[in-house]
Amino acid sequence: MHDTTVLLIELGAVILGLGLVGRFAGRIGLSPIPLYLLGGLAFGHGGFFPLTASEEFIQVGAEIGVILLLLLLGLEYSASELVTSLKTQYPSGLVDFALNAVPGAVAAVLLGWGPVAAVALAGVTWISSSGVIAKVLTDLGRLGNRETPVILGVLVIEDLSMALYLPLLTALVAGLGVAGTSLTMVVAVGSAGLVLFVALRFGRHISRAVSSDTPEMLLLVVFGLTLLIAGIAAKLQVSAAVGAFLVGIALSGETAENARSLLTPLRDLFAAVFFVFFGLNTEPAEIPPVLLPALALAVVTVVTKVITGWYAAGRAGVGSKGRLRAGGALVARGEFSIVIAGLAAGTDPRITPLATAYVMILVIFGPLTARWAEPVVRNLKGLADTRRTRREAGPTDGARHEDTAARPGERTPDDQAAGAGHSP
Repeated sequence: MHDTTVLLIELGAVILGLGLVGRFAGRIGLSPIPLYLLGGLAFGHGGFFPLTASEEFIQVGAEIGVILLLLLLGLEYSASELVTSLKTQYPSGLVDFALNAVPGAVAAVLLGWGPVAAVALAGVTWISSSGVIAKVLTDLGRLGNRETPVILGVLVIEDLSMALYLPLLTALVAGLGVAGTSLTMVVAVGSAGLVLFVALRFGRHISRAVSSDTPEMLLLVVFGLTLLIAGIAAKLQVSAAVGAFLVGIALSGETAENARSLLTPLRDLFAAVFFVFFGLNTEPAEIPPVLLPALALAVVTVVTKVITGWYAAGRAGVGSKGRLRAGGALVARGEFSIVIAGLAAGTDPRITPLATAYVMILVIFGPLTARWAEPVVRNLKGLADTRRTRREAGPTDGARHEDTAARPGERTPDDQAAGAGHSP
């Protein structure tokens, strides 16, 4: 009973605190995600108020938060839109991999780490945070923007790529041979393909079977089905987030609309718990020693992600403003990067603090770039255009007046005018 009482007190304090900081963030016009993360640092190991009884519950809640974020994002799009996105965005996925995985691998080599660590750090810098970006797009009201399907296409390609990457990294960390690694990857790819096939082929039937006139029944069936598919996907080495996303796209029409309205408050609650849990798992004392290399890596990969979004949105015919918004939205890293760092921690213990610092920087900076990348570039361009216009207009009136000043021994035009009415 005592443990239950402490659990309720801790959860109540955390959730109340999230509500207060979320309200504050709304008043100043920012996403609450950075404040949720800082709150997690305060309640985590080495923080001011470490949690004891509720940490395990928050961990489970964080997993549910990621699943609900991707489910609600999937409910915004149909299966046919997903297929179209994959067909049109695969070149962008290749560019994304080349621009963002290479800096991580190069950084590991420069730091003197081994090849497995290089593969791991490449994944940390490559994969954007679907959970953070889904929340940011929702907070900024951009789900209906023209660039949003492009962002979604890049994220889906990244998440589906995890069906290849995570088994590969697991095999490398475990020291499996070529045969064992190949078998692991075949199983993972087959599982991902099967889940995607069922979602696309039988989505209409699934939607009809799930539909219910009673909100309670619809909520229970959709939520339960999502958790079931996400768990099976994770068991088969496919991302649980991908499984939840596929459930979302499998539902369509009125069923999807009703499910979205019922699950939105639940998503907001557990998504906030997810970001707190992320901060809980970060030891504040480990951050300062690796802050400089993490910051340098973050700066480089902010630029490469913005270029990725610019390129991807440009291929879809989106204008320059939307292309900047797409690039800024892709900056955040999060859940997958932490999973990758955790898998590789046994190979080199230095990976974990560096990856944590790197993700903390970008998970805080990412919502800011999503919000401010386009306005800042627009204002800088306007300032540059103003300066160029002034240069092209020539010298100012004051400069022209100085040019007309008399040289030694010469009369100015004003002197000549003044003396015109007098005889020499």
